[in-house]
Parts: sequence; C-alpha cells; structure tokens
Amino acid sequence: MSGISNTAQIVKRNVKRNFRIPQLLVFSSIQPVIFLLLFNFVFGGAVGGGGEVKYINFLLPGILAQTALFGAIQTGVGLAEDLNKGVIDRLRSLPIARYAVLAGRTLADSVRNIFVIILMSCVGFLLGFRFHQGFINFAFAALLVVVFAYAFSWVSAVIGLLLKDSETVQVAGFLWVFPLVFASSVFVPVQTMPSWLQVFARNQPVTQVVNAVRHLTEGGVADGSQYIWRTLLWVAGLMVVFAPIAVWRYRKIQ
Repeated sequence: MSGISNTAQIVKRNVKRNFRIPQLLVFSSIQPVIFLLLFNFVFGGAVGGGGEVKYINFLLPGILAQTALFGAIQTGVGLAEDLNKGVIDRLRSLPIARYAVLAGRTLADSVRNIFVIILMSCVGFLLGFRFHQGFINFAFAALLVVVFAYAFSWVSAVIGLLLKDSETVQVAGFLWVFPLVFASSVFVPVQTMPSWLQVFARNQPVTQVVNAVRHLTEGGVADGSQYIWRTLLWVAGLMVVFAPIAVWRYRKIQ
C-alpha cells in the first residue's frame, strides 16, 4: 500500500503543478486545435474526397491520437526538468518506492491528456463531428487513446532519463512521434500511400489505435474489433518493455 500511496502523492503533486501553469494546458490545447481546423477547413475538401463519411468524423479520431502522443512527449521533458532542478534528488532522498516517482508522473500526464481530449472532442462537435455507435463506445474510444498514450509516456520517460536535458528530449520526442503520426491513417487512408510505405503504416501502433477509435465512433471499419485488440497488445508490449527500463534507469541516476 505504501507504493500506491506514494504514487498517489506524486500524482497529486504533478496534477497541481500542471494546473498552476495554465500556459502548459493552453499550449497543449492550441496545437491540436490548429491541426484540427487546418486539416478540416484547408485540406478537408481535397483529402476528404467527398466520400460518404464526413471528413471531420474521419479526422478527429486521428487528431485525438496525435494529441495524446504529443502529450506523452511531455513526460520525458518534465522528468528532464525535474532532474536539472534537483527535484528528483529530493524525491530520491525520501523513503518512497522508486517506481512511484515515474508512475506518478505518467499518471499525472494522463490526467492532462484526458483534459485535452475532452476539449478536442468538444471542438470536434462544434465542427460537426458525431459518434454513431453510442456514447459508451465513444467513451471507451477516448479511454483507449488515454491508455495508448500512457504506454508511450513510458517510452518518453526512458528518453528523458537518458538524455536529461529538456530541450534535447523535446527534439528527440518529435523525431520518433512525427513518423508515427504522419506515416499512419491519422490524416489519410493508408491505401492512398506509396506501396512501400503502406507496409509500415498498416502495422505501426498509431494506425491501430486510430482505426480502433474510428471503429468505435463511426463504424464501418473492416476488421474493426481486431484493431482494438492490436492496440491493447501494443500497449501491453510497450509497458512490459519500457516501464522496467525506466525504473532501472531511474535507480541508476547519480
């Protein structure tokens, strides 16, 4: 129980910090709103192609996944900042479970992701997005995105603990997130991509979660339920690999 209570305290500390820095929440929200408006109004006519599915219904699930992934980058950035400011040193001197610091950070960042996803969903509704599979399915889709981003926050935690510089972590984060986002089904169907790129795009994790969310909100996705299971397998795999590495690296910090 001590480890759980330690984690809860770290979550509380980081959530309070997030809401005490309103610019963090503002800028975490502005970028995805810009992407949503840009692709819907500027590129929507060309990319949407006038199909039966409104482009906003196709686009929003992808933007939610993209937003959550960008939020995961902040886990590594925050850990690097805490290392440089001596916060980690102070926490390591306390009689708390080693994993609590990392679990608390990743969970607190998930709370921020929930806030941003709710905001983005509201903006999407204003732009004409509608879920056609019921509210329960939509809520499960949002939860799936949060869990997916939580797994990636452990990847970001490893990067933050290795590089230890917030600016470098930010750059490194975009280096691995951008290919995953843009070489996926976030903005366009995978079948419109070059054949050599389709192999990667079809099998990478972002495509799995985006198609799973589209299946849950819009329906009509071939093998839609399979995307849900594939997403959960990616989540489990990332957690099994990167959570222990992050805890091990945290223990090695001098």
